[in-house]
Amino acid sequence: MGVDTPLLTNNHSDHEDEKKRNYVREFGSESRTLWKLAGPAIFTSICQYSLGALTQTFAGLVGEIELAAVSVENSVIAGLAFGVMLGMGSALETLCGQAFGAGQIRMLGVYMQRSWVILLTTACLLVPIYVWSPPILEVIGETTEISEAAGKFALWMLPQLFAYALNFPIQKFLQAQRKVLVMAWISFVVLVLHTFFSWLLILKLGWGLTGAAITLNTSWWLIVIIQLLYIFITKSDGAWAGFSWLAFADLWGFVKLSLASAVMLCLEFWYLMILVVITGRLPNPLIPVDAISICMNIQGWDAMIALGFNAAISVRVSNELGAGNAKAAKFAVVVVSVTSVAIGVVCMCVVFATRDYFPYLFTNSEAVAEETTQLAVLLGITVLLNSLQPVLSGVAVGAGWQSVVAYINIGCYYIVGLPAGILLGFTFGFGVEGIWSGMIGGICLQTIILIVITSITNWNTEAEEAESRVRKWGGGIVDN
Repeated sequence: MGVDTPLLTNNHSDHEDEKKRNYVREFGSESRTLWKLAGPAIFTSICQYSLGALTQTFAGLVGEIELAAVSVENSVIAGLAFGVMLGMGSALETLCGQAFGAGQIRMLGVYMQRSWVILLTTACLLVPIYVWSPPILEVIGETTEISEAAGKFALWMLPQLFAYALNFPIQKFLQAQRKVLVMAWISFVVLVLHTFFSWLLILKLGWGLTGAAITLNTSWWLIVIIQLLYIFITKSDGAWAGFSWLAFADLWGFVKLSLASAVMLCLEFWYLMILVVITGRLPNPLIPVDAISICMNIQGWDAMIALGFNAAISVRVSNELGAGNAKAAKFAVVVVSVTSVAIGVVCMCVVFATRDYFPYLFTNSEAVAEETTQLAVLLGITVLLNSLQPVLSGVAVGAGWQSVVAYINIGCYYIVGLPAGILLGFTFGFGVEGIWSGMIGGICLQTIILIVITSITNWNTEAEEAESRVRKWGGGIVDN
């Protein structure tokens, strides 16, 4: 026995080393798969985010009222529509992703058409918000001059609303098949064209807001048309089999999942936007509003990275659950969480290190820059939290938990975070720092709850539910 013990010890040690090496290899393999999805998805998000941002920049070179009109329309009216459309389109991430993983390729085209029906109907319901945007904007505190200019621009931007309705289902359809490079290239080409024609029409030819509306609408429709041509010509490897009456089958079930997705994402999307509105209610709000707008601008760009990871993990989880690979889905969640938090830590450190300098990229005012520097600590914490929170939301979308997360968001954000922020900011007199701190509390609580839910999830059960979901909404085209 005394002779065998060292042998057993060595064998055990070798076995442990081999397990560690295997884990590292698996982690590296999953990480490469993740980045193949997340990299192009992040690039696509940045390109499409830049369309509105560039239009805003060119409008600012024309005049103050033009800048205000585009800024308000982009952030309030189009921002509202963007959140609703992105949210409702996200139902497709669950269904297309799980159908693709299950090998039911033909279902993807039918799902996309069902989503088009629902989103185009939703777009029609949102038209009155565009038409009556001037009084709506005045109610939330905008001046009459800005409200009328933004309202006029909003009417011209109605074509963009219907482009959203077609674009988001198309993107989820392509994303589920991991055709993210196609979207990235299309978005990049359109962004280059958009930059040139914005300069030509807005500045060179002096068309002002009219030129801004023409270029922004055309760019969004160009993205939709090129993506559709790609799908129709290539048949998307069998996922597109032409238009079908099955698009109108079981619409109510599809509507419920779409609404749950919309509520879940909109509650997140609008949460930090509300921060700016509440800050505007403080005494002498000009400097705090300018400072927090700068911070939200930084947060907006950082959010594009999180959106890329959100898309990537949604695809990975839905694909693996659809294929019945519960263990692989769970491992994908671990890899993306570690990767995203690591990037969040780096971004937080960058914010902290540059807090005395980055405000001057956006303002010449010493008072605004000083206030922004004070808020940088809260910005850094928000950046870190928002590196993990969208990833966990992506897991929820991939697994089909939208309804559960919608309730969690209502509780954490609007029953805890928002009242806490108002209490700290106004009642206890901490101002904008108090408002933001309270809202960070809401994000913290939501993140903790999602971590707990993800940790205790039985992934085998989720895989079985994914199979059931694919069969339930197959619309009669599930292969036997």
